[in-house]
Amino acid sequence: MTTIPDYISPITGYRVWRWDRAGLRSLNGEPWRPGEPLEAGCRVSDFAGLRGRANATHSPHHVPQINCTCGIYASKSLEHLRECGYERSQIHGEVSLWGTVVEHQRGWRAQYAYPKVLFLAPSTLPFTVAAIQCLLNTLIPYGAALFVAAPIGNIPLWSGDLGYDAAGLDYLIETGQDYYVRSREERTLKVGDRVAILGYGTALVVRLNDVEAQAIAFKRRVLRFARKNVVWDQRNMRWELASVEGPRPKLIPGHATRA
Repeated sequence: MTTIPDYISPITGYRVWRWDRAGLRSLNGEPWRPGEPLEAGCRVSDFAGLRGRANATHSPHHVPQINCTCGIYASKSLEHLRECGYERSQIHGEVSLWGTVVEHQRGWRAQYAYPKVLFLAPSTLPFTVAAIQCLLNTLIPYGAALFVAAPIGNIPLWSGDLGYDAAGLDYLIETGQDYYVRSREERTLKVGDRVAILGYGTALVVRLNDVEAQAIAFKRRVLRFARKNVVWDQRNMRWELASVEGPRPKLIPGHATRA
């Protein structure tokens, strides 16, 4: 197995990855395996060989080539990634490049590559220590330093020498608490909201207190129901009167209310 050489300094580039429970993948789906450098191949020459063409630009074992597009791509700067919009991906970072390396104006194509430093978007991470550890188990085997790409700057999260960093964990937990509070505020039933009520369709909330709500349903019928029984359905993205044991919504007879 080819290993990262320790007697020369690899070139450092910048790139983005996809991230799932199987680990890191290139944007084209190519897997990056922990502890194993990714070795470039040439799909152009491979395709030519499958088609029986004799005019492949070069052998598939000699990549990258100047007159081809093969190789493992990396940018020369994070600024270039930002200009392309790639920094908004779930994970980006520094990558070590070595072997045969072809230089371009804004980046490189390399024969071998391996992740060096990874920056994770906060939106991709959970907010409890147990959940964070569970999710990061797919990244830690790479041995690359992990940072949270926070708006206030990159915050260390994990390194091979120190393990988990309290600064990164504290930031994620605090962010999670703030998110929870905001979500509760945003998901508070208000006058003017619509509630799906079984047997009545969608009703418009017109009155509200800490105990009960009144809403206008089809044909201007006004219903009264317990506020505690109204729940937010994330899948349907709407308020619903939960199917709970207790009194059904009460129709208020002869009560005319403006819509």
